[in-house]
Amino acid sequence: MDVKTAVEKLAKWRSVFAGWQLGTRPKDDAECQAVRDHREVTMLLRAEVNALTTLLISKKVCTQQEFSDMVGMEATLLDKQYEEKFPGFSTTLEGVVMKPEAAHTTKGWRP
Repeated sequence: MDVKTAVEKLAKWRSVFAGWQLGTRPKDDAECQAVRDHREVTMLLRAEVNALTTLLISKKVCTQQEFSDMVGMEATLLDKQYEEKFPGFSTTLEGVVMKPEAAHTTKGWRP
């Protein structure tokens, strides 16, 4: 299968993910269009990152262990950035923890 066909086929999943997230919506529903677009970008980004990672490891630019270690480090850094972005929120292996100051962070969020 050529790359264009493979990418177009993969992108079809956007509707399934949008339906899973929002339920059945008309194709012209703006919220559904936004979710479909976001899901498409996420799926294509995942395919691109997987391809790039496979190439880097197969070309011996890095090892699988080095890549895994770096993913862990980047995930830890991003987790800390999210704590700063959303004061009062943090994560554990069990889930999201909300401290009382999270009420200020969520003020104005949609119910």
